Amino acid sequence: MRRVYAIDDTAEMTLSVLYLHPISAFSGASRSLRELLGGLPESTVKPFVVLPRGRGAEILDMDGYSTEQTAGITQYDCTKFGHYRGLRWLIALRELALLPATVLACFRARRRWRDIDLIHANEITAVIAAVIMKALFRKPLMVHVRSVQQITGIPLRRRLLEYLLRRYADAVVAIDVTVRESLPADIHVDIVHNSFTPHASAKVPQAVADLRNRFHKNSLRVGMVGNLLAMKGVYEFLEAARLCVVSGLNVDFVLVGSNPRKLSGLSGTMLKWLGFSHDLEGYIARFTARNGLEERVHPLGFILDVQAIYESIDLLCFPSHLDAVGRPVIEAAWYGVPSLVAVERPRSDTLVDGETGLCIPSRDPEALAALIGRLCSRRDEVTRMGKAARALAETNFDARENGRSMLAVYQRVVNQYRKQFGA
Repeated sequence: MRRVYAIDDTAEMTLSVLYLHPISAFSGASRSLRELLGGLPESTVKPFVVLPRGRGAEILDMDGYSTEQTAGITQYDCTKFGHYRGLRWLIALRELALLPATVLACFRARRRWRDIDLIHANEITAVIAAVIMKALFRKPLMVHVRSVQQITGIPLRRRLLEYLLRRYADAVVAIDVTVRESLPADIHVDIVHNSFTPHASAKVPQAVADLRNRFHKNSLRVGMVGNLLAMKGVYEFLEAARLCVVSGLNVDFVLVGSNPRKLSGLSGTMLKWLGFSHDLEGYIARFTARNGLEERVHPLGFILDVQAIYESIDLLCFPSHLDAVGRPVIEAAWYGVPSLVAVERPRSDTLVDGETGLCIPSRDPEALAALIGRLCSRRDEVTRMGKAARALAETNFDARENGRSMLAVYQRVVNQYRKQFGA
């Protein structure tokens, strides 16, 4: 059920909001931030964005937003997938090394934008940088939680995260019920879902037009959309494709995305050697050639206009290791495309198993291939789930409605701050 947030219609002043976004790649969090900024009621928010240099910053610049860019932003990772363990402790060293750049970016933002009403940390991993920003600006802080947090096994790190939220966050917003359930029960958390604004492609990208010409007649078109990361289940998707082709199924597989970071030079070599990054673009090319899949597996690289992709496929796969419903599931739903998602306990606000899509085990390409094979001969089931997915999207993932909900949270936090401090 949608939560209803009341907007203060008497508030005439435009709020100046500083968005702290810690990710350089144009990721799901970047797309979600872009949708949020576009969905906020007109003239209610003046946005400023601090973020690392990269494709995400380039696209926000292209959109006309005011940005302050830096080499990187320190993150603190207690997420279910990325929390520090084993060799991943080396990532914590990288975050410490980024601290000077983070502090400098905060000071530059303070010098450029003095009249800020609210700080919005666009992911909980940016909490350290957000606390620094709050100390500099002396303004309220809202923390947006987009990832499922690790609940067990890291008590000290978990307690530190909870302390920072209780001590410094004036509001916490989760993107869905699953994420909210991974946060402390005693902390007030608003739920504002991720959003998407569907539209028919005005001009189909040439790569997509060429793709449509390569599809086999009456095939089931199965797609995977997002940055090429091992944790997103790319290896499993490719192996499932191989199994389907070996079985003689009439299925075309589409892979949309690119490596999220450059893997050349010493740093790239080290990241690959430690297993933190993978050249999946190269792996996909080698895998398809080795297994004779060039006619059935179609890698497209990065495409900004993902609408054209969803208009071209019948079924979306999100076989990630995150145990969560990812942003592509939300986007696909708007086009009546159901999803196969690796999630153990789906919540009805994002996925209804058997109704808007199907749940699959994580890291199990055989199970994924089996479900694709079943749906290949049951197109009516794909159509039925697609209609239900579209209905769920209209209820929970509407950009305008969620923009109003987020604005109501902003207004509540800013009004409370002004009453408390007389600012």
